[in-house]
Amino acid sequence: MSDFHLDRKQVRRAFGRAAATYERHDVLQRMVADVLLERLDFYLDTPQNVLDLGAGTGRGSAALKQRYPKARVIALDLAVPMLKQAARHSRWRKRLARVAGEATQLPFADHSIDLLHSNLCIQWCDDLDALFAECVRVLRPGGFLALTTFGPDTLRELRAAWAETDAGTHVGRFLDMHDLGDAMIRAGLRDPVLDVERYTLTYAEPADLARELKGLGATHADAQRARGLTGKHRWQRMLSRYQRMRDAAGRIPATWEVVTAHAWGPPTGQPRRAPGGGEIASFSIDQLRRSRR
Repeated sequence: MSDFHLDRKQVRRAFGRAAATYERHDVLQRMVADVLLERLDFYLDTPQNVLDLGAGTGRGSAALKQRYPKARVIALDLAVPMLKQAARHSRWRKRLARVAGEATQLPFADHSIDLLHSNLCIQWCDDLDALFAECVRVLRPGGFLALTTFGPDTLRELRAAWAETDAGTHVGRFLDMHDLGDAMIRAGLRDPVLDVERYTLTYAEPADLARELKGLGATHADAQRARGLTGKHRWQRMLSRYQRMRDAAGRIPATWEVVTAHAWGPPTGQPRRAPGGGEIASFSIDQLRRSRR
């Protein structure tokens, strides 16, 4: 499992500051969103309640509302400024419910969500067990979970350029597909399916990538990161090392490893693995009352 922890306040601040500029830089997010929406073809029911976890500016939430016009679509995000931007995608006929909250403490009743959708969000959660426990709690039995997240090969060129510059950490770390799948199984999610795809975006200069990351709010939020300023000279050394990685067309490459996954909410009472070993099964109070009768 993860050996690092995220600074949640930094994550919230970064995305809050980026809310107004996010959609100027979200080319990759839109491409991945289209792939994730294709996963919903596996879900054949008509949902009543749809949760977009880590909704950002609400573009994905609006697409969900377009697909399921009779459903209540809930856009949840950690950063309130993002949700304010999401109002632009909410129309009186296709209104979105906007909720501020954390993925590991979802403000919803047990088994109240039919479909849980999350595009490039959960890499900002450092406790996958808590995350998926909450997903299982709010998903109705047989409900559908579909998500994308970044894998460890993400921004490998930027990471390598910094590694040649100093010994510090300057790029966020991400968990691989196996860690993600194991956490889903531990939580009791049924029949998880995961795959990986790599995208390469190119830029005229390394600084263009840096501006894009800032515009997206995708800053380095490791709790153990150095708090001081990077320094102009180190920054220039990193840029010069990145310059050497230009592709055949003379462009600066940036790799993004994207993990896509889907799974089903477990039936009531299905045991899940406990962190210390063994299994835990849960039943509703109503079911226990009926069994006593």
